[in-house]
Amino acid sequence: MIPASRIAALALAGALIGGTAYAQGQPDSVSYPSRNVHLIVPFPAGGPADIVARLLAQKLSDAWGQPVIVENKAGANTVLAAQYVAQAAPDGHTLLVAIDSTLVMNPYLYKKLPYDPFKDFAPITQTTQSMSVLAVRAADGPKSVKELIAQAKAAPGKLNYGGGTLTPQLMGYVFNKTAGIQVQYIPYRGTPATVQGLLTKSVDMVYAATSIALPLVAEGKLRGLARLDSRSFPAVKDIPTLREAAGFATFDDLSVWLGLVAPSGTPKPVVDKIHREVVRILNDPAVKERVDRSGNYINTSRSPEEFGAFIRKEAARWSKVLPETGIRYD
Repeated sequence: MIPASRIAALALAGALIGGTAYAQGQPDSVSYPSRNVHLIVPFPAGGPADIVARLLAQKLSDAWGQPVIVENKAGANTVLAAQYVAQAAPDGHTLLVAIDSTLVMNPYLYKKLPYDPFKDFAPITQTTQSMSVLAVRAADGPKSVKELIAQAKAAPGKLNYGGGTLTPQLMGYVFNKTAGIQVQYIPYRGTPATVQGLLTKSVDMVYAATSIALPLVAEGKLRGLARLDSRSFPAVKDIPTLREAAGFATFDDLSVWLGLVAPSGTPKPVVDKIHREVVRILNDPAVKERVDRSGNYINTSRSPEEFGAFIRKEAARWSKVLPETGIRYD
């Protein structure tokens, strides 16, 4: 029988060897980052995700003393960027600024997706969550959601709505189903073009981000009938939620959210360090005010585990809705 003292000595030696191997093989929270960090944005420069990423990159560079570089890899409904990060070294030096469709919708839009949202990424934190408004023309549009529903029921299929991305299309689908109406979807290339279509009477309603819709509401060109999010901000204090405006018994929030993920296998101490720094930066009053003003409201996770649970909950929700819509991208 091996003496207890010998067992303790062997255990200590093993721990020291294991710790050394870990330090040599992967970064720990002390040495990270040891070189450039790349934030991969799955959209062209200038969009909401890119704006937040560049602000975050600047602040992280200052905090870490290492360059944090934003790279735009747009294409294939964010699939190209996601695949790139999924295949990157799991050391925290390549991160993905993921949108909701990347992590919870694409699995139900493609037969063969070249990445697995749950197996290929380590969640870090949610970063922002936008808010959308159901808007109509102020001059000749309905005065309320209930009036809109009544018009749609009186003439099934006559009214239409525009959308420039997947999320507004899904917002319209869920609203139609809940209200029991038939409002046709008209695709556009981006939200600005969609809103222009509303102003020129090509469509009857839109689901637009507050950053685009509210200035036009203030100018008297659009009327905001309802917001699709229960969060309360001063900018939307006079706009009821869709559930309140329509008198629905239930209606879950619908919004576009962004989050930060790393390749799967990234050491937890590194993930935790990134989480702490990103959450600290985004909740700095000056940063938060700047981002909130753009309509891309800060909404961080208390822990990587909380963000992971949120992703799975969102995936479960859309796994029921997306197959019903028949929307496919392949």
